[in-house]
This record gives sequence, C-alpha cells and structure tokens, in this order.
Amino acid sequence: MAETMVKICGLQDVEVLKSMIHLPVDYIGFVFAPSRRKVSPAQAAELIAELVNWKTGGIPQAAGVFVNPGLKELGELLSIAALDVIQLHGQESPEFCREVKLAFPQVEVWKALSVSDQAHAESGGGYAHMESYAGAVDALLLDTYDPLQSGGSGRTFPWESIPEYRKVAAKHGLPLFIAGGLHPGNVGELLAGYAPDGVDVSSGVESGGIKDIAKMTAFVGRVKQS
Repeated sequence: MAETMVKICGLQDVEVLKSMIHLPVDYIGFVFAPSRRKVSPAQAAELIAELVNWKTGGIPQAAGVFVNPGLKELGELLSIAALDVIQLHGQESPEFCREVKLAFPQVEVWKALSVSDQAHAESGGGYAHMESYAGAVDALLLDTYDPLQSGGSGRTFPWESIPEYRKVAAKHGLPLFIAGGLHPGNVGELLAGYAPDGVDVSSGVESGGIKDIAKMTAFVGRVKQS
C-alpha cells in the first residue's frame, strides 16, 4: 500500500516553515482566497523559496488554494510564485478545470468537493458530480460543506460516505484527499477506517490561530507511522 500523503495548509510565516523542515510532509498549502490565512503572491514566493531546505529527502510541493479564480489571476500569480498544484475550492466547473490544465500544463489541478449529509452529497457535490471531473483534474479532495465559506470550517463531515467517493476516484485513477476537522487525535481513526490517499490539515495543527510545531509533528507522525 502506498504511503498516505500529507498536506499542511495555510502557511504564512517563514519562521514557522523553517521549524517544519524535518517533517516528512508532501505538500505545503498557501491560501490565496479570502481567509485569515491568506498570503500575497510575494509572501508565497518567499515561503516557497524555503522549501529547497527541507531535510527529509523529499522537498514538499507547493499548493495554492483558490476560490473561483480567473485564468488571468492564476497566470499572474504563477509568474511570481512557482506553484506545483492549483487547488480549486469554489464552484469551478469541470470545463474550467480543463481550461486551467491547458493554460498551465506545468502544474497539477486539484478540485475540492464539499460533503455534508447525503442529501447535499447527491445534489451539491455527490458521486455523479464527482464523475464529471474525470479527465479534468489530477486529484480530488473532500472537505466539509459550509454554507458560509469554501472549506476551512474545522469540522469533519460524515466519513461513512468516503468509500463511495473512493470508488469513483479509483475508477478514474485519481488520488483522493480528505480534509475537514482533522487533527492529531482523529487522523489515526480516519486512516484505519478509510485509508485515503492523502490528508489535508490546517486548523487542527494550530494553537491560537498559529501553526503549532508540536501538533504538526504529532499529526505527521501518526499519518506516516500508520
């Protein structure tokens, strides 16, 4: 079985990033959408420049998180900050995702889908909706539905829906990441019960809104040792 990938999202501070360089993290996420964790393109470029100093033998890839961006916005940002992944967290259509892949072939395109109860899963997100992104993206991510924001709620969704989503993702050869309310205390349960390809964490490794190296170390350790 392949090792579970880890993405730590919402990095803003160079010194925090430097404190993490011994952790076997696969992706570092930078938020460009409205959020208290939002960074500017110049801040992201400074942070991404630090990734070459990683000490684990593998340099994390840089993922940018966007909500309903335009191609011009993405192009301008990529000219400043060398992202490896564009993660789309809004209402971006499969057609738009294909346009992004064509316009920027140097990056991967990930699409986040929101999950709440089964009714929402079948209408707002859902397995059929997920199918429509086959061939348009490089990975899919499930996050908790929130009517007020596109992710970052700090709450879990009903994990019992994951197996059906996994079937769809696997059918099309797409890695499936899980986000939403993860922290060191529950990620082991997620891995044992549902074995996602990757996990994405932000507020669950923070204290007082700041990334906490002890929590990040515990989270990564539990994922990589599972």
